Amino acid sequence: METTRANPLLRTHPARLYWRTCAALMALLALTWSVGYVDLGMFNVIVALAIAIIKALLVVLFFMHIKGASRVLHLAAGIGVIWLLIMLALTLSDYFTRGWVAINH
Repeated sequence: METTRANPLLRTHPARLYWRTCAALMALLALTWSVGYVDLGMFNVIVALAIAIIKALLVVLFFMHIKGASRVLHLAAGIGVIWLLIMLALTLSDYFTRGWVAINH
């Protein structure tokens, strides 16, 4: 059994990286919370979604170890995003093409 070579699958990152990522996520959480109290009109949703996408990218890249991983993991993550977009497109196409029925009381 060879113990001198490091297993690339068991690679760890310094704790400082995780703490910085956690601090960035907390700052983005505070930003999301504060934007909720500001009236930006129709841009509230756009700003909230932009912050949510940034938070999701931080989680995927650092906590899920996609950054610096093999191309197979990059492919799997990309396929997951494409599948999510397909499901959202199908859901929205159903929602926007339905006829609205008035309810008479």
